[in-house]
Order: sequence, then structure tokens, then C-alpha cells
Amino acid sequence: MATISFKSVGQTNSKLSSILEKNSKDPLPIGIRTPLKLSTTNGLLTMSYDFESQVSDNLRNLLLTNWGERLGQYYLGANLKPLTTELNSQTSFDNEAVVRIKAAVDRWMPYVDLVDFMSKIDRLENSSTGVFRITITYNIPSINVNNKKLQMVLYVL
Repeated sequence: MATISFKSVGQTNSKLSSILEKNSKDPLPIGIRTPLKLSTTNGLLTMSYDFESQVSDNLRNLLLTNWGERLGQYYLGANLKPLTTELNSQTSFDNEAVVRIKAAVDRWMPYVDLVDFMSKIDRLENSSTGVFRITITYNIPSINVNNKKLQMVLYVL
């Protein structure tokens, strides 16, 4: 007389094929979206499922990061925040910002081609402080993404 444990039996072929079919329909996540939010569908956090949205998210995070904010990688980021305290004129800000953005993208995301930079300063509340609205146009040739725009807001002190 043989004793067989049901824990070692496994799945039937029809059950196994239905599990594999269900898993092949769900796309695999590429990365975590920022800002962090709890997922309402599956998984713990909201995720990116396509390369275009993940690269856009990574580029925004790179440009808004300042030197010294990333542990272990001191020079990660475009370091734009110090420019907001040294504002002499919009042209000096634009020139230095373009140089810093280009250097950061060339170093950390060389697969992104920067196309255009546009900035606008809003002095809404008073004349001594303002808000810089920056729009960057970029291409990602490896995944055929053209003329994608990224908007950022920097507060000038």
C-alpha cells in the first residue's frame, strides 16, 4: 500500500495552461511611477507599463534632482535649484540651465535627444519673487518617440 501526499501532486495540464494564459495577457511592469501612490488594481504601487512613460518619469526626476540629494551618487541631477537663488536675469538663468540640463542628460540618459528649451517667468504675487515655468522638448529615437514635452516649475527666491 502506497501513501502519497496531496501537497506534491501539482497542477493538471488544463489548470496549468489557464494560469499561463492569464499571466501572458497581463503586461509586465517596467518601473515604479513617481510620486509614489498605492495601486488600485494590482501590486502595491502604481507602475509604468510602457517605456515612453517610464523614460519621461525618469527624465523629470533627473532634472528636478540637485547634487547631493541622491545617496551614493552625489552628482546625479541637473542641479537647477542653486540657480533660483542666483537669478540676475532670465537670459543668464536660461543659459546656465540649458548647460546644466544638457550635461545631466548626456551623462545619465544619453538615449534622450534634447530638442528645445523654453522658459517663462511669472511674477504673480510680487515683483521680487517668481515662478519659472520650463518646457523641454525631447526625442527618444530608440523607441520612436518624437517631440515629447516635459514641463517643470521652479520657484525663484
